[in-house]
Amino acid sequence: MPGIDECLLEAMALPGARGASLVDWTSGLALGTAGDSPVGDHETTAAETAELARSAAEFDTFVAVGDNAGGDGPPVEDLIVTTRAGYHVLRFVHTSFDSSVFLHLWLDRDTGNLALARHRLRDLAERLVLG
Repeated sequence: MPGIDECLLEAMALPGARGASLVDWTSGLALGTAGDSPVGDHETTAAETAELARSAAEFDTFVAVGDNAGGDGPPVEDLIVTTRAGYHVLRFVHTSFDSSVFLHLWLDRDTGNLALARHRLRDLAERLVLG
């Protein structure tokens, strides 16, 4: 069961990984970071990605009919943003307290493997130990 640092190091071992962080989407603070930031500052990246995550987690638009809207954690599992140079994958992490954190992985578009990244981030999110 990896902690934050081990989890981020495993994420950085993925092909094409340029940066990774664990972010609290309610506060916009990075709880841990590894690698580079797309804007050169991990705190700015954390705050900006938290806005996106918060929107997806709190808006009813992303809850399909039949989903348990009142269940544990947000109804969204992950978000993918594609840019000209890369991919940003935000994977929500279910926790025993408030489930307000997500893993953010920034991948190079030419060398990254988006399918593998989604699969590995899901596994990391399930095994991550916080506290």
